[in-house]
Amino acid sequence: MAESDPTPSKRAKFSITRAELVRFEPVLFALFAGVCTLLVACRFYSSIKLQTLYAFNWARPDRYELIAGARIPGSWSAPLDDVFIHFDFARETARGHAFQWSEGAGYSSGGTSLLYPFVLALGYRLGFRELELMTWAALIACVCVFGLLLAARRLGRDLPIWTSYLLPPALLCVGALDWSLFSGMEVALFLALWGAALVAWDDLSRARSATFREQALLAGFLGFWGGCVVATRPEGAAALIVLALSALWAIRPRRVTQTLALLGISGAPGLLVLVAHAVANRIFTGETTAAGALVKLEMNHPFFNAQDIWNAWLFYLKYQALRVTQYHFSDVPAIGWIAWALAVIPLCFKATRRSAIVLWASAVSYVMIVALNGQVRWQNERYTMPAVAWLLLLAGLGVGALFALAVQTRKRAPIAFSALALASVVIFVQHQLPRFREQLWFFGRASRNILDQHLQTGERIRLDPGLQAKRVLVGDAGAIPYASDVPALDVIGLGGFHGLPFARATRLNIAAGIELIERIPKDERPDLLAIYPGWWGDFPLWFGTKVAETPVRGNVICGGASKVIYRPHWEALDASGVPFSLAVGERVLDSVDPADLVSEKEHHWALSVPHIGFVFMKLLPNPTRPTEDLWDAARIVPPGVTESFHLSHLSPERPFSLVVRSAATEATDLDVLVPGETAVHLHLPPGDGWRETRVTLPGPHGTTSNVTLGVSTTERASFQLWAVETP
Repeated sequence: MAESDPTPSKRAKFSITRAELVRFEPVLFALFAGVCTLLVACRFYSSIKLQTLYAFNWARPDRYELIAGARIPGSWSAPLDDVFIHFDFARETARGHAFQWSEGAGYSSGGTSLLYPFVLALGYRLGFRELELMTWAALIACVCVFGLLLAARRLGRDLPIWTSYLLPPALLCVGALDWSLFSGMEVALFLALWGAALVAWDDLSRARSATFREQALLAGFLGFWGGCVVATRPEGAAALIVLALSALWAIRPRRVTQTLALLGISGAPGLLVLVAHAVANRIFTGETTAAGALVKLEMNHPFFNAQDIWNAWLFYLKYQALRVTQYHFSDVPAIGWIAWALAVIPLCFKATRRSAIVLWASAVSYVMIVALNGQVRWQNERYTMPAVAWLLLLAGLGVGALFALAVQTRKRAPIAFSALALASVVIFVQHQLPRFREQLWFFGRASRNILDQHLQTGERIRLDPGLQAKRVLVGDAGAIPYASDVPALDVIGLGGFHGLPFARATRLNIAAGIELIERIPKDERPDLLAIYPGWWGDFPLWFGTKVAETPVRGNVICGGASKVIYRPHWEALDASGVPFSLAVGERVLDSVDPADLVSEKEHHWALSVPHIGFVFMKLLPNPTRPTEDLWDAARIVPPGVTESFHLSHLSPERPFSLVVRSAATEATDLDVLVPGETAVHLHLPPGDGWRETRVTLPGPHGTTSNVTLGVSTTERASFQLWAVETP
């Protein structure tokens, strides 16, 4: 008996009291959240490894012969070319040129995130160079998802603590969301910072009995994290407003002045970010709106009226809900609605209603803003994914609330509803698994596509002596400039180039973009093109000589089957800005070049009807040098529409000639009107080549003059106009 006496003391020694378990529980949750994060992250990143290593080492090693010696590819890539836009900005930031996309290009407003490139730049400075920067992006994504899961516990703090263990699997169970979280884009950072703002919101909303000074301090924390959210994604401003207003409603300050002060403290940093960005854009680019918004938002579509914008917004709003629900959530469309049903449940419980209102308001407002984006359908619906995260957190809260009620009351109705919820979750997961596996495969294949085509093209430009360049023109500002490390010009406009409005121009037509290239000094123009020929019409045919191409096999993400490299020839632009009919002794006083957005802005060029003026271009023999071509772009002016502009640098009281370049397919007649003068008739004859027609505007006039080209009965093309003075 004596030998058995120590047993109780040993058991006591290793027993854990309830208080100790409570203290240890946060560590247990952190371990659980970390394991969930790493399990999912490793699944996705192993998909990259599988696809890229297979391609690099076994399937087609000959494809990588050029870059094998440099050992650049390794086994890393990313599933989106847009990831490498962030990498481009990060590398330039690390080199001391913040907000610059490519060497020598100057300030760019085309990045989708202000803050994320700085986070990446830290990794670049720490030694994560070339494609290893994706390793750093993966580490950031994992840390951010982990941080979001820790913060998400605040959503159900009035529920039993064990219900919070439902949130990690709820958030990470949908493959499309995980795809975006671990893609290398800023989605994970955005949600992590929102999680930090959520913690500040929870503290502030529970500080009703605190002093105003304490409330102001908590509002300051909310404002700081909210400012970081907005700096990561400007769409986050709506979520910040939701957090600030709901927190102030919860504490209900006694005085209106206190309410306004707390609102200002919590909202000022986010507002400051938006205003500062707009001011910087205005100073450095002449546009308050960021280039990304100019390229993507339908409200900035040059040919959309208010009704068109409204219709597009409704379409994309509906598209997001149906695409996420009927495709990304389940392989059976109807089953995807289970997530929505579960997400409604937290509204029914007092313990979760406050959090549920915030999550619903954040998700709905975010989706409404994203519906303005005409590119929401592309890139695996990544723009919608923050709202998907909030919806899944709502579903996790709903299931937890039902389970807690069943455990606490042990009544039949709550138990029945809990059983129904559990069955719904099982069905949802069962039908999400095929989509999850599909997203795993898609993640790896898309990454291999980017490696095969974009990164391979960039490496060829960097290493092939026959493809050396001082500046390369690209149509997707990402992996090619990053891999080549050659100064680049993004003709779409996301990269930015010395303030030239490529974002607005190319949305009109590539011809308007070429008008801006004409403005670039000859020795600074791109001497290599790396583009998809199918995107740009006649541009590569007229201006390029093909020298190489990089195909992609099994394409799921790239914009074309082959990335084609051209040597450009810009000679047709050199004489475009000067009238070929200019006589000896004549001088050009001023010129207006429709389709050149810089010239249009300088001369207040406008059509009498908005949202028209389509752009096209012609390449025809130069009448004075028939062996050479002359290129020009034009705005199409429909019948019944007038065209107005402002001329400067005129000689007072002296007549001048208005020279009009045309290439009309049929005769066009119109009047030229100058205020205070008699209208002058202008006849533009048809022809197979370029023509320049003159009319004399006798005056009197000052150094400036407003000119209107009247209506015509036929459609006409407005190429270029010059005010010419004869000696």
